[in-house]
Amino acid sequence: MHLERLLQQQGFGARKMCRGLVRQGRFALAGVAIDDPFFEITPEEGLVFTVDGVDWPYAEKAVILLNKPAGYECSQSPRHHPGIDALLPSPLVTRGLQSIGRLDEDTTGLLLLTDNGNLIHALSSPKRKVEKRYRVTARHPLDAAQLAALRAGVTLRDAPQPAKAAAVEQVDAHTLLLGLTEGRYHQVKRMLAAVGNRVEALRRVAIGGLRLPDDLPEGQWRWLAASDLELVWRKTA
Repeated sequence: MHLERLLQQQGFGARKMCRGLVRQGRFALAGVAIDDPFFEITPEEGLVFTVDGVDWPYAEKAVILLNKPAGYECSQSPRHHPGIDALLPSPLVTRGLQSIGRLDEDTTGLLLLTDNGNLIHALSSPKRKVEKRYRVTARHPLDAAQLAALRAGVTLRDAPQPAKAAAVEQVDAHTLLLGLTEGRYHQVKRMLAAVGNRVEALRRVAIGGLRLPDDLPEGQWRWLAASDLELVWRKTA
């Protein structure tokens, strides 16, 4: 594959733009600058190239983990707040990464993004029952009756079936870890309201067995390896 075509596939712009990028000496492979846009290169997993001094791993399909901060919308057409695209480098935006499920503007934490349509479909399907784990801060102290109701299932106004938590673990008087295997609109907030409480802060901390890294600051992202994706299908840690 010609180098200019590979760069186009990886989100560095139109073919003409990528051709100019290479001719300007901005591309390097194994530390060696290459200025021929028609240089033949074999795209394969494990390939790492450099553009403008930044290392980029080749990815046929990109999958990243973002630690989403508050104040950003998971929409490609945000209306009231900046979109999460504002947190990503331009090549990932050009590739058209989409979030797998959404987090509300005021909800923080683990968000997966990809341009792999099959992965989006698989992880979004309720049939897979992939658990999403949230750290919930409640306005009022949590009591045994509220926790029992969340485990048993609560009725939401527009839902024919009760919403039942897959896991409920109390951390302290105002904090619990809540696991869900479905993704109804504002579900966590509505479930807490249904038991007579209110969500003050909400953070997604895990999807399946994949946990939000402790060393990843809010607003930052990292690539996911195949081994990371395997964790998604495992039971939440």
